[in-house]
Amino acid sequence: MEQDAVGLTDAISILSAQMNELWEATIRVMPSFIIGLLVFLIFFLLAKPFSTLLVHPIAYISSSNLVQNVIRRIISLFIILVGLYIFLNIVGLTQAALAIVSGTGLLGIIIGFAFRDIAENFISSLLLSVQRPFLIGDVIEVQGLKGVVNKVTARGTTLVDFDGNHIQIPNATIYKNVIKNFSANPWVRGSFIIGIAYDASIQQSRQTILSVLNEQNEVLKDPEPQVLIDSLGSSTINIVINFWVDGHQYALNKVASVLMHKTVRKLEAAGINMPDDAREVIFPQGLPVVQTGQPQAVMSESSSTKSLHTDNADVSTQELASDTQDIIEQAKNARDPEEGKNII
Repeated sequence: MEQDAVGLTDAISILSAQMNELWEATIRVMPSFIIGLLVFLIFFLLAKPFSTLLVHPIAYISSSNLVQNVIRRIISLFIILVGLYIFLNIVGLTQAALAIVSGTGLLGIIIGFAFRDIAENFISSLLLSVQRPFLIGDVIEVQGLKGVVNKVTARGTTLVDFDGNHIQIPNATIYKNVIKNFSANPWVRGSFIIGIAYDASIQQSRQTILSVLNEQNEVLKDPEPQVLIDSLGSSTINIVINFWVDGHQYALNKVASVLMHKTVRKLEAAGINMPDDAREVIFPQGLPVVQTGQPQAVMSESSSTKSLHTDNADVSTQELASDTQDIIEQAKNARDPEEGKNII
């Protein structure tokens, strides 16, 4: 019993001595710790305003908010790491400070390999933000996907197609593929082909078609429309009609529809025949003709012309308006499938 009591007393004495040494070491380190902590806090508090001050001149080079935010955060992180390094040196943990400095680079390599796709996406977002191959509201096509640009975040780009569907495309995919921008140039060209009979006057047909194009206010006069012979078919001379419209105001398919409608009716009124493909049918024994009943009355010329004018009613400019603005309005009222701020 006495030996156990002596052993317990020795253990308590050793523990007490160690606690006293720890307390004395803490007292000795405390001033350095407080000074180091104050230095770290100063660096931490100055990181944001100092980085903002350094990034300010970059606004004259690039107006991209994403680029400015990334550079600001990198500078802030660097300032905080410098403050942490000084803090550890003041406290006496030099080895730990060196480990942080060397480990930061190693950690960056590890993160780069682990999140390669995310990093690629982010870098592509930076490049898109700087180069701006398209803007919000532009109509673009990437990998066969066509729509109005609704949002561009640090992760991806959201398109709204002309069926009202939201399409999300990673920015890396957009940056690495061909981007077809339909809005960069407001003028877009439309075309259609019409066939006239071989016995028709080509010059009269051209003048008739040009009159339709010139009367349509939505068709631009400069560049001027063209009426050209495209090819010689089996039963028709095929004429191609090229015209330009302002794609920001009018829908190309709607204007083309109206032009085709008016062209056909105008050619009919001018007596220009538009036959279908030639077909030859042979009856070796002949074809007997049997007349039954009274022949049908032929429509009078005045009645035909009246029907033509009724069918050739003008379409209002509002009906030919571009669908792009409608899609933009629909996107505003729809649920946003992509969180985050626009970077363009």
